[in-house]
Amino acid sequence: MRRNGRNAAADEDASEIDLTPMLDVVFIMLIFFIVTASFIKEAGIEVNRPEASTADQKKNVNILVAVSATNEIWIDNRRIDQRAVRSVIERMHAENPKGAVVVQADNESSTETVVSVIDSARSAGVYDVSLATEND
Repeated sequence: MRRNGRNAAADEDASEIDLTPMLDVVFIMLIFFIVTASFIKEAGIEVNRPEASTADQKKNVNILVAVSATNEIWIDNRRIDQRAVRSVIERMHAENPKGAVVVQADNESSTETVVSVIDSARSAGVYDVSLATEND
């Protein structure tokens, strides 16, 4: 038996896979990962935090400030001059007024730098300022 041209074309079309639904799912997943990744906040450096037995988990943190062992100040993956800390915190606090500031100070950082960062945050209008510690 010989097939005519019309049946061969119909069989060929039926054997193809429609990739449109798969592409839709891939794009939706891509959008999901981009949106969720933007909410992860990091200060910019790793610090050795002091230990505390009375540490509590903090909610609604949107500003992380890290103070390194060499007293460098990092906010949002950028090194910030000590004189500019207040303006950076004011700008970030304006984006999310309900957020809090957490200072991640290294064990070797000076108390003067840490107190300066906390004072800058409070003068920027943020009174919910905490110091990050490690649990015992």
